Amino acid sequence: MPQQKPLILVVDDDPALVRLVSLNLELDGYQVLTAASGTAAIDLMQKQQPSLVLLDVMMPGIDGFQTCQRIRDFSGTPIIMITAKGGVEDVVHGLDIGADDYITKPFSITEMLARVKAVLQRAKFPQETAQPPFVSGQLCIDFAHHQVTLAGEEILLPPTEYRILCLLARNAGRVITHDQLLTEVWGKEYRGDTHILQVAVARLRKKLGDDSASPKYVATRPGIGYTLRKPKEAAPAADLVASVRGSDQRPGQ
Repeated sequence: MPQQKPLILVVDDDPALVRLVSLNLELDGYQVLTAASGTAAIDLMQKQQPSLVLLDVMMPGIDGFQTCQRIRDFSGTPIIMITAKGGVEDVVHGLDIGADDYITKPFSITEMLARVKAVLQRAKFPQETAQPPFVSGQLCIDFAHHQVTLAGEEILLPPTEYRILCLLARNAGRVITHDQLLTEVWGKEYRGDTHILQVAVARLRKKLGDDSASPKYVATRPGIGYTLRKPKEAAPAADLVASVRGSDQRPGQ
């Protein structure tokens, strides 16, 4: 059976740009859905299951930032923001509210396709080898089921944040440099892009209830990178996983 092509939702109020982007995505082997407004995009997201969203910022009514926030209320689908604003503040804001990447207008089709491919690749969970859950304090990472819990409650992480957490967990107690994280999680072409890394780590910390000033889990090594607290004991792992999984039903799945 042939593998189904990834479905991309393109959201922009510029018909010419939508046609150009859609045509090139289709030529590159993707299926495409389009929406001309944030409201239409949210409606499609609730009815369809796209693999990725290309979301313009400057739209009438609900803009791209508001649309991104609303999508994040119910979906972890990767989002690439498309913005004519090149300012760092706008890029950081988009990443902070849940976008996975960004493209600044004007952009080349080659750049767009490369970003789409990279984000889709990151969204794929790696094949896990047999590995016991990671437990540190109230944090538990069940690698086999791609599940993260804190104090027995599941935390739904987008793929990028999950990859960061897993990389740090597999190297608990060791400092992982900025460039190592960027290369392993985003790809070698992102080396040096500390903004995207800092925002993703800040989002992850917030979900873990962590404080950068006195972290329980993710600690910063200024100018170098990040480290995850080494677990003091692994014995509670099985109990924590069992208590969360219960009858093997997971909310939001």
